[in-house]
Amino acid sequence: MLRVQRFLIAALVVIASSLIGFAQNSRDGRLEGQPLAGQIIGQVRYADGGKPAFDVLVNCEAYSGGVMGQERTDRSGRFRFDKLGPSQFTISIRQPGYLPVQETVELGTVTTQYVQLTLKPDPNAIGAATATGTASVVAAEVPTAAQKEFDKGEAALATGTKEGLTEAVKHYEQAVSIHPKFVQAQLKLGTAYMDLGQWDKAEQTLRKTAEIDPKAFNAMFALGEIYLRQKKDEEAEKILLQGLTVEDRSYQGHLTLARVYWDMGAKLKEEAQWRPILEKSYSHVSQALKLKPDLAQAHLVKGNLYLKVGRAPDAVTEFEEYLRLDPKGPFAEQTRATTEKIKKALASTKD
Repeated sequence: MLRVQRFLIAALVVIASSLIGFAQNSRDGRLEGQPLAGQIIGQVRYADGGKPAFDVLVNCEAYSGGVMGQERTDRSGRFRFDKLGPSQFTISIRQPGYLPVQETVELGTVTTQYVQLTLKPDPNAIGAATATGTASVVAAEVPTAAQKEFDKGEAALATGTKEGLTEAVKHYEQAVSIHPKFVQAQLKLGTAYMDLGQWDKAEQTLRKTAEIDPKAFNAMFALGEIYLRQKKDEEAEKILLQGLTVEDRSYQGHLTLARVYWDMGAKLKEEAQWRPILEKSYSHVSQALKLKPDLAQAHLVKGNLYLKVGRAPDAVTEFEEYLRLDPKGPFAEQTRATTEKIKKALASTKD
């Protein structure tokens, strides 16, 4: 048994060092044996001018609980959620500078529902938003020149290429140089820097975003990821908790915080020290999975937590779920090999 425990510790390090009541079958509202054939198709437009809203995050939640998916609108403002069971769902948007939008959709007698959502400026937001002749999110006070640069950045980003990303950064930079309090441009610039691996620039820009708009939870979650990569665990914890006070139903925010607590606990040698911290990690990764059960990386984190406390069979279950959800993911090969070794080690104790 001692040999098995030693192996489990080694296996834990291998993976962790690489980490970033209805009678229903699941949170999708599907009854046992029913196919997942439903879909919700929609479009988001701005109240000011009726222009399509590009790159807006749309959430789909099941009536029974849990986030079914998150999609960003295309350049026509359209989005789609597929493979939904017959149930009731909530489609919602929380876009900085706009009033929250929410609509209930029923999939039962029909398998496809169409939704039209409208974004209305929040008069209490800093720099109330509008869409003047474009499909972008801009502030009412934003100069025309800054607005045009932002739109050029959006168009370049929409190409989905690295060249487009590089070009988008130049336009976003120009937009914020013209109008430093352009919240949406600051946010897009910060995340674009992250995509390019320019972490110092990303941190500086996202911090500026959060200063301009204290409710910009997406900027806070992005900062948490940056601080985690920089091994600034205390700063990451602080900004992520701040973001979760604004938006506590973000599975990405809970997952990132779980990884931060994992990183904190993994540095400690005494069980009395690391156990309470890893309990926090377990709490947040469990919340992330409650919100989104098919979040692959969350299963990987949970598996590592089980290994740390010696619950090898439970760890195997989580690793296998990760492999099912992301069979070709960045940690798949490593996880698959480690899982097989754990199984062999456990089997040897029965001989």
